[in-house]
This record gives sequence, C-alpha cells and structure tokens, in this order.
Amino acid sequence: MTEPSPAFTEARARDVLAAAGHPGAAADARLLALGENAVFALGERGPVVRVGRSAELLARAERELAVAQWLAAEDVAAVRAAEPTARLVDGHPVTYWQQLPEAVRPAAPQDLAELLKRVHALPEPPFALPRRELLDGVERWLRLAGDAVSPSDAEYLRGRRDAFALAATALEPHLPRGPIHGDALPRNVHIGPAGPVLVDLETFSSDLREHDLVVMALSRDRYGLGAEAYDAFVSVYGWDVRDWEGCAVLRGSRETASCAWVSQHAPGNPVALKEFGRRIASLREKDAAVRWYPF
Repeated sequence: MTEPSPAFTEARARDVLAAAGHPGAAADARLLALGENAVFALGERGPVVRVGRSAELLARAERELAVAQWLAAEDVAAVRAAEPTARLVDGHPVTYWQQLPEAVRPAAPQDLAELLKRVHALPEPPFALPRRELLDGVERWLRLAGDAVSPSDAEYLRGRRDAFALAATALEPHLPRGPIHGDALPRNVHIGPAGPVLVDLETFSSDLREHDLVVMALSRDRYGLGAEAYDAFVSVYGWDVRDWEGCAVLRGSRETASCAWVSQHAPGNPVALKEFGRRIASLREKDAAVRWYPF
C-alpha cells in the first residue's frame, strides 16, 4: 500500500508556528486559510504568517517574497512582506507578511481585471520568474493523496496531464508573454480602505497572459460565476479569452490541475474526497456543465 505523507492539518500548522518562535500565539492565532499554506494572523496588528505544506515549497516561498519586493518597487498595489526571507521550520517554509486592514467589501471581478491590466503591463522583473507550469504539481498532489485516490483515477489524471502539456507547447498567444499572477481570482484581491490589493503571490510567473484570463472563464463555466459578473470582468480587461483558439487547452490543463489539487486533501477528509469524486467523474464523462465547488 502507498503511504501518504502526514496530513497537513491546522493542528500541525500551529505546531510549526510554535516552533517558529510563537509558542504563546500558536494556540490563539486566527486561522485565515488552510490549503497549500496555513495562514495565521498574529493578533490584531501583528504580522500574517504563512506556513507551507512541505519543504518542497521553500523555493516558491522565497520567490514570493522577491515578487512582493518587486511589485512594491513598481508601485503595484499588492501585499507587502514583513520579513525579507523565508525560514524552514520543522520541514515547512514560514514567511511573514504585513497584515492588511479589514476589507470594506468583497472583491468583484472588475477589481481583479484592473489589477491584472496593471500586472500585464509590467516588464520582466530583475530576477527570473518561472513558467506557469500548471501541471507540475499533479504528481506531488497524487502522491500526497496516497490510497485515497484509486490507481485508475491517478493514471487518468497523469494521462490528461501529459496530453495537455504537449498541446500547450503548440499554442500561439494572442497577448504578449510576460509577468502573470498565475491564480487570478477575486478571492486573491483584498479591498481595503485604499482600494484593491493583490494577494497570494506564490504563483507569479512569466508566461502566456491568457493563463490569468482562463481562470475567470473557468469560474464562469465550473464554479458558478454569473454571466453578468464575467462580462464585467471582460469589459474592464478589454478582451474575452474565450475568443482565443487556445482557450480549451489552458482550460483543460487547469481542470486537470484543479482536480489533482483536491486529491491531496482527500485522506481523512470526506468533503475533499466527495469533491474529488465529483471532479474526476465529470472529466471522465466529458461533462463540462457539472458544477465544481471551491475547496
């Protein structure tokens, strides 16, 4: 039997937080998010601490800090680092960020579109950004899933990964290549008193700008984003990626990655296992209308 890696739970993340030098705050820190990272707020005015799922994510955490410093220099409204370097604590990367003020309202698609226009107008940074390899995480996520995912489902996802990776090499972009956010969703925009701020910078890449736009197209098709909200996004950005002939390839790549991503949460988590089952079944049945739910 395959041995899954130890579960990355809130309790485990709090243990890492204590080991990082915050034993008193670890129990009371406010959990803001738990996914690829556990995100905690240390008090009302203290920093926000991100604890990564595994040591493999250390390089990405270090790059995220470099991206934050670069965006600050370019005067782009984005989250700012509270400490310039990442630490590895008990096998988990730990980074510190300035805490944002309370949101004044939820972010709307048009807020995201405005920030993407700003990002997509940037030149390359003074350091190398990676390509947006959507599918690179598939093998790691399946490994973390262990026996929660059947061998046949794992092989099916590997087959989709390989097919879409090959198809992507032949894409002809409509937009100039360059810096992208990589996970461009309204949830990664914070609306504070001073306006929209871009957050979650870990997937910043240099690649097809269409990657950032396909995310919202998929949100319309799979995650319940209304047509009116999507049209508002397109209106502000100025172009609909669905008019591009390469859209289906990037969409299929993202669906594959999103399905595999959920699998890593399946061990011991019935909600994640159910959502994985919904996603894999809809892919196998080629049913593009099945609603997926954020996890």
